Amino acid sequence: MPNSWTFAVARDEIGRTTLVNGPVPEIGAGEALLRVDRVGLTANNVTYAVLGESMRYWQFFPGEPRGIGPAWGLVPLWGFAEVVTSDVPGVEEGQRVYGYLPPAMHLVVQPARVDRTGFRDATPHRADLPSPYNSYRSTTGDPAYRTDQEDLLILFRPLFFTSFMLADQVIDNDFYGARSVLLSSASSKTAYAAAFELHGRGPRLIGLASPGNVDFTRALGCYDEVLPYDRIGELAAEPTAYLDLSGAPATRAALRRHLGDSLVRDIAVGLTNQIPNMAEAGEFFFAPVQIRKRRQDWGLDGLDARFAEAWQRFAAVAGTWVDVQSGAGPDDLRSAWLEVLEGRTRPRVGHVVQL
Repeated sequence: MPNSWTFAVARDEIGRTTLVNGPVPEIGAGEALLRVDRVGLTANNVTYAVLGESMRYWQFFPGEPRGIGPAWGLVPLWGFAEVVTSDVPGVEEGQRVYGYLPPAMHLVVQPARVDRTGFRDATPHRADLPSPYNSYRSTTGDPAYRTDQEDLLILFRPLFFTSFMLADQVIDNDFYGARSVLLSSASSKTAYAAAFELHGRGPRLIGLASPGNVDFTRALGCYDEVLPYDRIGELAAEPTAYLDLSGAPATRAALRRHLGDSLVRDIAVGLTNQIPNMAEAGEFFFAPVQIRKRRQDWGLDGLDARFAEAWQRFAAVAGTWVDVQSGAGPDDLRSAWLEVLEGRTRPRVGHVVQL
């Protein structure tokens, strides 16, 4: 009787999905089995699928060992899992961890660098993938963790870490000499978390949002001004840094026409739609690069402490900005995936699915 399932999407058509059943995986020497508990679905996960080939996101959780052919991909999700069985000292049955997880009931890992904070997965196929995605944080050794904030951590933590590092890079570069910092897709969680970190620390923050999301975005209080996309022509022609979280070519083209040389920085941060527009941007922000820099500057404990402090400030208000929509099982996972993929999720809604 199969008692483990895996959800996959077609790599060439990510709106097409499949569900594969199989036995619970068995572990070998030096391995541990995680039971995936609760995961979140946001536009960030769509980014992983859109960039699955170019940024190697499909490589984190290969489908072949699960009986899934190479035409299908497992979209990485963030959430909590519990250790079911373990052959590794320090990784104990019942231990709860937060990290990068497959859209599946189970994951076999090879824990390495085990300490009070958790462990890294040293499975060979993940060895040359970005290391921040291979870390599993134990809830008992995580300064940012609070039991009553699990939904917020599931929905916001990976986005907020990106936002935190993005804001840190902008500040570290003295706002690129800009008098205004402009964020597209300003109603998205990644954008407004970055704005939360940047607000009041330098230049004016201006958000661009679709007309239906303008009121919500203004009510957040993270931006000095919020404009719909069709009012780009009202922007002051002053030194402006553009943080592009939408990937929309029309927005970039309109900004370049209007601002000209006043557009001093053009940084693609991610995609909340399916237009890979990075090639047209001046540069691409990749959070692990800034993370590595700050680990060298501050050390791991220093980075953890700064992140935890920023997270608690953000979590204190973010709970009023999101309505958690809970689901359970593969059908709800598929429904949430398609809703987010098709852009039907309202800014206030966050999907959390119990597997």
